[in-house]
Amino acid sequence: MMDLVKDAFQKEKIISNLRFFALLNLGLILTALGIVWFKTPNHFAFGGTSGLSVLLSAMFPRFNVGFFMWVLNMILVVLGFIFLGISCMGWTVFSSFALSFYVSVCEAIWPMPQPFTDDKLLELIFAVLLPAVGAAIVFNIGASTGGTDIVALILTKHTSLNIGSALMCSDVLIILGAAVIFGVPTGLYCALGLIGKSFVVDGVIESINQRKVCTVVTSNPEDITDYILDDLHRSATVEEAQGAYTGKPLTVVMTVLTRREANLLRNFLRVNDNHAFITIVNSSEIIGKGFRALN
Repeated sequence: MMDLVKDAFQKEKIISNLRFFALLNLGLILTALGIVWFKTPNHFAFGGTSGLSVLLSAMFPRFNVGFFMWVLNMILVVLGFIFLGISCMGWTVFSSFALSFYVSVCEAIWPMPQPFTDDKLLELIFAVLLPAVGAAIVFNIGASTGGTDIVALILTKHTSLNIGSALMCSDVLIILGAAVIFGVPTGLYCALGLIGKSFVVDGVIESINQRKVCTVVTSNPEDITDYILDDLHRSATVEEAQGAYTGKPLTVVMTVLTRREANLLRNFLRVNDNHAFITIVNSSEIIGKGFRALN
């Protein structure tokens, strides 16, 4: 029996690691596509290593953005090893080099000497959307895209600086550099893109994690709990209650479901217990078994 439990645990761990690795690479690929297809040809430098690489590539046209991302990330990784140690770097090293690799591959397969369209605002939307979605996927699994995240880790460990403010200042300097090199309109687009990216990242993370907290008040809880346990394969919390107006005994069943599962439960109640009272509330942060781990 112990061997079966151990094998099942190892299998679950392998599946979890494969899922983590697949999502990490998916996020990095989306980020790389946004950099190559939309940021580079439009000279959008929002900040970070990709933004600085866009500026350096314009100043030294012999080298592309991917080359400078390799150089900058190598420098940052070395600094991370010196000031943080190998054990603290974790997946940041992989993310830094993998993102540089994907950018270089995209530039080799599909070089972008000019933008897809003449609509600067449309290009900006996708320049924000693709990297923001990619970053949201990576952040949501507890990893990072590397680059300036290493600077943040170093500052966190060795100084008392406000990290958010320090990184924002570096992004602002890069945007100012874009305005000087590419003109004020491009600099303004970059500022708009930096602001938009933060909102999109937060929105995508909330959308990925959104769950439905369902509270059902009923006088026939058995069928409902059986449906939740046996058909939806979720658990629930059951409490005894009393109607304030009727004084009759009632049962409150509370469960957390995905959007699809909540619709199934609502349809089940409509057919099997149309006198039940149900409230459904959105939640973007569910921590516990079956959802996000405590750590």
